[in-house]
Amino acid sequence: MQPEPGPIDPSRTLLLVTGAHLRAEACDRPLAYALKAEAQRRLGRLAAAPKTPRLLVCSDLWRINSDELAQTPTISLGGPGVNAWAAHLAEQLPTAFAVDDRLVIQMDPDMGSLLVSLWGMDHASTVEALTIFTQRYLDEYLEAVFTRCFL
Repeated sequence: MQPEPGPIDPSRTLLLVTGAHLRAEACDRPLAYALKAEAQRRLGRLAAAPKTPRLLVCSDLWRINSDELAQTPTISLGGPGVNAWAAHLAEQLPTAFAVDDRLVIQMDPDMGSLLVSLWGMDHASTVEALTIFTQRYLDEYLEAVFTRCFL
C-alpha cells in the first residue's frame, strides 16, 4: 500500500502513537501497524475510502511536540515507560478496562474524548490489551472518530 498523497489534515486524521524508545519501536510499532490495517478495514464499512480518516502511525515525540495535533483523535500503544504520550495520558484518562495491574485500556467510555491509551506490563500484556480494545471498543471508537471528522 502506497502512502496517501497530499497534505496531512489533523482534523481528518487518526494517530496511532508509539514510543520512540527502541523497545517500543521493536514491539509496539508493529502492533500499531496491525491496528492501522484493522481500523482501515473496519472504516471501509462506514463510508467510501475518500471519506474516512487518514490513519497515521507516528512516535510519541510528534504527538507531544505538535500543537497542530492537539485535537487529533489518538490511540497510544505501549506503556508510560517507553511512550511519553502514554505517560502524559496516564493521569488524564479514566481506566475503561484493567486486569490485575497487568494491562490497562484508558479512554472515555462515552467518547467525549477521542484519546485512548493501551498498554501492558510486558509485550504479551500489551498485545492482550490491544486484542481486548479491538474486540470491545474499536468499532464504537471508529464510529465516534468518523462522526467527529466527517459529519
